Amino acid sequence: MKTILEKNGANIRYKPVGQFEETRFEKIHNVIFSNSNQASIKVAEEIAALIRKKQEANKNCVLGLATGSSPIRVYEELVRMHKEDGLSFHNVITFNLDEYLPMEKDNRQSYWYFMHEHLFNHVDINPKNIHVPDGTISSDKVIDYCISYDDKIKKNGGLDFQLLGIGRTGHVGFNEPGSHYNSGTRVITLDHITLVDAAPAFLGIDNVPRKAITMGIATVMSAKRIVLLGWGENKANILKKTIEGEISPQVPATYLQNHKNCTFVLDTGAGSQLTRNKTPWLVDESLEWTESLTSKAIVWLCDETNKSILSLTDKDYNDNGMSGLLTTEDSYDLNIKMFNKLQHTITGWPGGKPNADDSSRPERAEPARKRVIIFSPHPDDDVISMGGTFDRLIEQGHDVHVVYQTSGNIAVSDTDALRYAEISKRIGPTDEAQKIIDCIKDKSDSSFDSLEVRKLKGNIRRGESYAAVRYLGLEDSHVHFLDLPFYETGTIKKNNLSEKDIEIVQSIITDIKPHQIYAAGDLADPHGTHKVCLDAIFESLDRLKAEPYMDDCWVWLYRGAWHEWDVDEIEMAVPMSPSQVLKKRYAIFCHQSQKDGVMFQGDDSREFWMRAEERNKNTAERYRALGLSHYAAMEAFVRYKF
Repeated sequence: MKTILEKNGANIRYKPVGQFEETRFEKIHNVIFSNSNQASIKVAEEIAALIRKKQEANKNCVLGLATGSSPIRVYEELVRMHKEDGLSFHNVITFNLDEYLPMEKDNRQSYWYFMHEHLFNHVDINPKNIHVPDGTISSDKVIDYCISYDDKIKKNGGLDFQLLGIGRTGHVGFNEPGSHYNSGTRVITLDHITLVDAAPAFLGIDNVPRKAITMGIATVMSAKRIVLLGWGENKANILKKTIEGEISPQVPATYLQNHKNCTFVLDTGAGSQLTRNKTPWLVDESLEWTESLTSKAIVWLCDETNKSILSLTDKDYNDNGMSGLLTTEDSYDLNIKMFNKLQHTITGWPGGKPNADDSSRPERAEPARKRVIIFSPHPDDDVISMGGTFDRLIEQGHDVHVVYQTSGNIAVSDTDALRYAEISKRIGPTDEAQKIIDCIKDKSDSSFDSLEVRKLKGNIRRGESYAAVRYLGLEDSHVHFLDLPFYETGTIKKNNLSEKDIEIVQSIITDIKPHQIYAAGDLADPHGTHKVCLDAIFESLDRLKAEPYMDDCWVWLYRGAWHEWDVDEIEMAVPMSPSQVLKKRYAIFCHQSQKDGVMFQGDDSREFWMRAEERNKNTAERYRALGLSHYAAMEAFVRYKF
């Protein structure tokens, strides 16, 4: 029987499960969807079909389940099918991949808690059929416990379906680099990168347990069907290694190349580094050379040959799989067009240059003074990602408004909050200050911040934001805090985007009626807030697009905190002088609670100002290497057309 994924993949001709694309590169069957939501629904449909098939045969359905952010939408869809479509879980037996050690079940960071919150509490599964590794097991009993966990799986007929995510080390479950092919369920010491990735959920790396119980590689490989989920650009590199690399214990997920019924389900970001997507001319000689693909190929060719654009020759094109491109134009014409395209992206006037020919500039000359909204998901993304452009817009006389979409309170440490509360108490003793101090000191690992503590942490971020934009010369009246409801949960886990969130964003756009909107397009954000904030903006724009003032509104997407746009994607590049680089740095320094220790650091341990400067300098260097003017640094933008 064909799986749901085989019948409903993206618009690409996929091989059946168990085979991979004939690209000379890929060794694991994979399907790429346009977004993770669509992909998650298809995976949930396959699981539901399996459950129903087993019910028809009067058999149990044994599922291996994963935790983390990747499967959440799958579980949400299964819950919806249970409530709305009558999907029953009465015959389902589940075995979870792993659990931290030590870890109490009622701790909100436990995988027991996670699975009940997202799935088990909302369906009719028999509690006796739920198996999550016990994070409280004592060290003298853990070996026997792990053996019995594998025995239970075998006694129930083995795993019919195993759902997986993948970590940046290439781990599946908690099978870290070095894991053996025939390993069973066991205790493992977590890799440092895994600890870093888990740190946001535990409000700091020091709070993350160093050990875990995990199903072994052999246990996972025994499943009759395996589906691995991969979302976002931050997983793209490890997925390329897994799908195209050699089998190695240093990348445990590569063992899945030997499974006969395994599919990787990816979104476009996660699949972006696969050869057929990153450099398709190396795979398909008959592809259609669109303008965007041509730009991508020429920039890649410059990197590959270490040449500037105008130095490329016919031989360079032919020797690197791009002979088909030369059938459309010769190298001289291709080079000139690409050089001019990139040159026209460079501007020192991000709001448009008044009284100038704007036919070859990224922004319009008129109106000379534009109303501008800079949306910032957190209270520091504005200066981190586009501080130089922000400064330039103010200097050039535009009516700039900065809009902070969330309070950012979760990113303030208890230590910082306690310091502010104690200072407040010394200045003028109050019951409120003492209450906050007591709440912080009495806080346990599994408790949430009280409302008072959250307000204090939010006010700390507000004060820092005011300091930063005042330093750039923006008046307080042009600073707006939305405190979108989806974020205000007091925990790392946020609510889904709501109608109220969209209405709030829509209202600020309606009030300002901007000619320009800047928004964060950096979706590698490790806690997902950027994506929700961007979704709120996009939905608001879609609802407002019929308004007359929206005809004059252009939207620019920035990056910078985690990734930068590829050069071929950039549509506006704003140069920065050495003095502007320093001014941007000092504006970032105003966010003191985010300095000297980044709570949500993603895959980069440096402070945000250091990352931003390197990315800005690298962008300028990329332009220089391609044969264009040399600047100290550059901030880059891509236009979003709604």
